[in-house]
Amino acid sequence: MTDLPWDAHVAWLLDPSESGCLPDGYVPDTTVADWQALLDLVVERGWAVEYAEGAAVLPLPRAEAVLSRTADAECPTLQVRPAPEVCAIFRFLGEQEIDFDLDLRELQGQERLDVLCGFLAAIGRRLGKPVPLYFQGDTRAPFLGYDPDADRVRVLWTPEGD
Repeated sequence: MTDLPWDAHVAWLLDPSESGCLPDGYVPDTTVADWQALLDLVVERGWAVEYAEGAAVLPLPRAEAVLSRTADAECPTLQVRPAPEVCAIFRFLGEQEIDFDLDLRELQGQERLDVLCGFLAAIGRRLGKPVPLYFQGDTRAPFLGYDPDADRVRVLWTPEGD
């Protein structure tokens, strides 16, 4: 089922030439248990993953091990592909927030929008939390995201005057 139609409004929000290429996704107010729930979800869904610490690609660890690294250690990344053409890159910056980037160039058209909606909803449902997306580098107001109260992904921003 489609959460959002690929119409002029959504297409504009996901236009890399208008919105920047790499929107920022956040799940606020998280814990190590939330991070582990995310890692478990990735494995359960069978999404393709690549966990790396610097240039070293390693097996997917437990969240507690990643988040208890020393302060001078390189920030690990986790690439998750909910579909072969769509990649989210998670950064283990701290336990209090799950942070990830998406590439809008990979999210063009209804089929890819449906992948995005399913991905955000799966994370939000598993964690019981909102999963907002923000324009690249601008965390003032989200433009799209999973709303746990509505149990769906919805547009969260409209241009002034609309």
